[in-house]
Amino acid sequence: MSTPPADFQRARRPEHKELRAASILNAARTLGLAKGVRAVTLTDIANEAGINKSAVLRYYETREEIYLRLTAEGWTAWSTRVRAALGAAGERSAETLADVLATTVLGQPLFCDLLAHATLNLERHVSREAVLSFKLRVLGSIADLTRAVADFEPRLGEAGARDVVSGVTLLAGGLWQASHPPSTLAELYTERPDLGHAVVDLPDKLNSLVRALITGLSAPGSTAH
Repeated sequence: MSTPPADFQRARRPEHKELRAASILNAARTLGLAKGVRAVTLTDIANEAGINKSAVLRYYETREEIYLRLTAEGWTAWSTRVRAALGAAGERSAETLADVLATTVLGQPLFCDLLAHATLNLERHVSREAVLSFKLRVLGSIADLTRAVADFEPRLGEAGARDVVSGVTLLAGGLWQASHPPSTLAELYTERPDLGHAVVDLPDKLNSLVRALITGLSAPGSTAH
């Protein structure tokens, strides 16, 4: 935990307020990566940022809004990475597309963790305005991703490309949770390997499922067309 300088603690100037808001997001990001999003409390975030909990609430209405903003950042970053990787790819194939999508999303571990929480929890504990801002930002990223995927694999069409993007995030979010069980479950699975069927080799499993999704949606007669 770092302690900001005194004038920053008061955050009276606009630039100080921006730094304070950013420090809160950074604290939540650090803790989410270290402990897992589910385990992080608002008090944890305040302590990591070196401020009082009441000060955090002057910038963000709830813990969930903080992580919803980080989810939106994750979508933007993923879109940027995918478009750059596809632009640099030599071979245009379902295998290449699957590898790019799987590798880039798994390269953002906090984003993978947040994907499952966003719909189940984060969106349900913020204001209408916060959800609207989040949705609009994410829809922009999805549109950019859809165009990039459709351009790379024209057989998918726009509808198929959108389904691929949705499928990758659903798979990544679910498989991430299965492959990163809490300590109590991890201990149980070590003691009873027969119960650990849900724990998977995440990169291989995600890549193979995404490849199958792309192949199926790009086939003639697919319902995506």
